Amino acid sequence: MSDSVDRPDEESAPASGPDIRRLADWDADRLHELASEFETPLYVLDPQRIRENCRRLQRAFPAAEIQYAAKAHTGRTTLETVHDEGLDVECASAGEVRRALAAGVPGADVTYTAVNPPAGDLDDFVDAWAENPGLTVTAGAADTLDRLADREFDGRLRLRINPGVGAGHHEKVVTGGHPKFGVGLDRAPDLAESAAARFEFAGIHAHAGSGISGEGLDDHRELVRRMGELARTLDNRGLSVETVDVGGGFGVPYREDAPPLDLDAVAGATREALGETDATLAIEPGRYVVADAGLLLTRVNTVKETPESVVAGVDAGMTTLLRPALYDAYHAVRNLQAPPASRETVGVTVAGPVCETADLLCENRPLPRPEREDLLAVGNAGAYGYEMTSTYNSRPRPAEVTVDGELLRRRERLADVTRAERPPSEANGFRARDPDTDR
Repeated sequence: MSDSVDRPDEESAPASGPDIRRLADWDADRLHELASEFETPLYVLDPQRIRENCRRLQRAFPAAEIQYAAKAHTGRTTLETVHDEGLDVECASAGEVRRALAAGVPGADVTYTAVNPPAGDLDDFVDAWAENPGLTVTAGAADTLDRLADREFDGRLRLRINPGVGAGHHEKVVTGGHPKFGVGLDRAPDLAESAAARFEFAGIHAHAGSGISGEGLDDHRELVRRMGELARTLDNRGLSVETVDVGGGFGVPYREDAPPLDLDAVAGATREALGETDATLAIEPGRYVVADAGLLLTRVNTVKETPESVVAGVDAGMTTLLRPALYDAYHAVRNLQAPPASRETVGVTVAGPVCETADLLCENRPLPRPEREDLLAVGNAGAYGYEMTSTYNSRPRPAEVTVDGELLRRRERLADVTRAERPPSEANGFRARDPDTDR
């Protein structure tokens, strides 16, 4: 952590809030106001909840270096908020590094985790490092070390380890044991010595996966144990280990009846598994910081009765929130239009406008019978919600606002989607209609 950051005053800091913010905790009247002013689909973010989550992490891990995993949500307000709360920023691309720096995060508080980095990413990172020599890179392959050296980089470097154990909420996010990530434990000591000879060796790193709950805590504990052993092996070789970064992946309860993660128990298990070492423990939470700080608002436009369920067609879909289609992820859905008691509860399938069977936000969920123009809220959308939006089907991305009504990202128009295309030839006398300018 850079000395340039003023940590929040604990006496003036607001309460940390509940361990988890449920969808029912959001003010329905306020959400209606936002939907009326900014239209739907609409992402809503609560920066105050981000602050509360940051402080809860700091209380559980008081001596650790806490780096926010920016890929969960890279909005400028989010980056400014987490750093103002004393967290560093971990980036998964050179673009995220640039966004962190542009948000005012000092280079000394930014780490770039390079996974099979494209040449352009390495070039851009090294250029940024020349201006911000405190930047740190985490490399997970001998090739990456060579490519950095070829670019005359000799700054701070962590070595990413594949500890042979992983965990996560879905097989597609388990990273710890997959060959794509990091160097094996058997090769790590020699490669660490090689790295220390060419760079400013800043420690070792591993990451089990994403969305780790109590069920995956044993795997997380085993990963940390192996990293602690490696740190002691390197120390015995005379190689000083500044940090042991055990990643993040701390889960949040997406289902309404799921208990919150016992963060204190995770912290205790982590410290115990690490064992004796002079290195500083580092963690990289992302989802835990922002998931319950955001939600998605969408409006019903079509209601269809079927033998299986009532289908509520909405204006948000897999281009707006990809996680259900990609991971079969569960997100709580709340009908904000009427008190549940005023309508019968039926099985509702909330379906988006994309011509894909996977374009469902939920399927046969017990909800109040929907009507056209109902406003629905989708919970825990702050992490990997806006970040995974796309323009598939030529659908512009939605707007994003704070719960206080500050516009964070304007709603895209079709002109934004097509801006990078070659302009149509004037020779054939045809000009594509732009619905934003041709009325």
